[in-house]
Amino acid sequence: QVQLVESGGGLVQAGGSLRLSCVASGRTFSTYHIGWFRQAPGKEREFVAAILRGSGSTYYADSMKGRFTISRDNAKNTVYLQMNSLKPEDTAVYYCEADLSYSDLKGGLPDYWGQGTQVTVSS
Repeated sequence: QVQLVESGGGLVQAGGSLRLSCVASGRTFSTYHIGWFRQAPGKEREFVAAILRGSGSTYYADSMKGRFTISRDNAKNTVYLQMNSLKPEDTAVYYCEADLSYSDLKGGLPDYWGQGTQVTVSS
């Protein structure tokens, strides 16, 4: 069982930065692929970024490349999402998700997910 708790969201002006954190409970955190997803009102869930177990390889949605950076600290059971050059269209609730299978994670079938943290970017 893994519990995920996101934090770090808030209100920021366009061009600003935020760093989201996702803290996981459980001793098996390092065995999970972790992803960040977001959902804006009236829109579908959208993949943001993912970081794999083991290799630590990272993947990003095209619109986030160069602006967002995902990282993990297995010793702290934490995954971070550094978001720079934020735009109003980045406004959404951001969720941290975990899965042993990357395909399930990417495909919207995560084993675990958090309650989300709101990010609002004003123009």
